Amino acid sequence: MTDISRDKTGADLFDEAKSRVKQISPSDAIRDRNDETVYLDVREANEWTLGHVPGAMHIPRGTLEGKVEGMIPRDRKVVIYCASGNRSALAADTMQQMGYADVASMSGGFRGWADSGGQVDS
Repeated sequence: MTDISRDKTGADLFDEAKSRVKQISPSDAIRDRNDETVYLDVREANEWTLGHVPGAMHIPRGTLEGKVEGMIPRDRKVVIYCASGNRSALAADTMQQMGYADVASMSGGFRGWADSGGQVDS
């Protein structure tokens, strides 16, 4: 039987997801960038249009489960980011449950990417 607590906060859910997924720093994501890795932006469309990682795919967090299988093969390495690292942790946790083996959440999110000197497309 699953222990479901109805008293968890959003912060609790983010922390739990972060404890279950690999976290990668923005500087490591910039340094290790290659054409084999999928960079997945899970922010909303209005956030995407303000700027994103060059070459990134865009699937808003709210539609991830219904779209990701048709867009990203399960055997690809995926670095997921949002604005600050919370939604990306939830997305990485979900993708792991869906059978994606090599996913990571970028801690610090897109803000961390830009602050670390990562290129930005708009």
